[in-house]
Amino acid sequence: MKAAIFDMDGLLIDSEPLWQEAEITVFRSVGVTLTRELCRETVGVRLDGVVRHWYEKSPWQGESLEAVEARILDVVSRLVVERGKPMPGVKETIDILSAAKYELAVASSSPMQLIRTALEKLGMIDYFSALHSADAEDEGKPNPAVYISAMSRLGVEPNNCIAFEDSAIGVRAAKSAGAWVIAVPDPTDASNPGFANADVVLSSLADFSLDQVR
Repeated sequence: MKAAIFDMDGLLIDSEPLWQEAEITVFRSVGVTLTRELCRETVGVRLDGVVRHWYEKSPWQGESLEAVEARILDVVSRLVVERGKPMPGVKETIDILSAAKYELAVASSSPMQLIRTALEKLGMIDYFSALHSADAEDEGKPNPAVYISAMSRLGVEPNNCIAFEDSAIGVRAAKSAGAWVIAVPDPTDASNPGFANADVVLSSLADFSLDQVR
């Protein structure tokens, strides 16, 4: 293995609760009532897909989908700056891979603006040779495009790449791109059958070691 590609939200940074808070707040303003449990339906989905998902279920009047997206992004970006913190084991995992001379990248459904904001908040942006957002692709996860592009930017073949994911649709995207996949599901989602497609499933990045990689 020569490279490792990380999802971001819920894997590197504990931002899923912040996304939920932002979505609940903004969707409420257009008449859509969400709970944290309902928000989990769209974990790992690109923001335009999240907004479209809830618009199709409960259409609203007066504000465009693009405007709602922008407001959610503004709120979650502010929350990340105020309250963002690393997930357990992140720094240790990055250190292990860096010491082993792995090239590192992020391949996230989040917009590039938020990727940079989050990694700067964590003080980790300089560890990564490439940052790639699914916003730059025609389709978000579970389409593998964001991973394929990240691999291309690193100059590595899929069979030389580990992907770290916390969502089932992210696992599907990474496997479809040909990566060796390590899943770190949130406990609330650990029973999702999609995680069976991962090569390794960990309860936390704190449990990671290079011995787990083929």
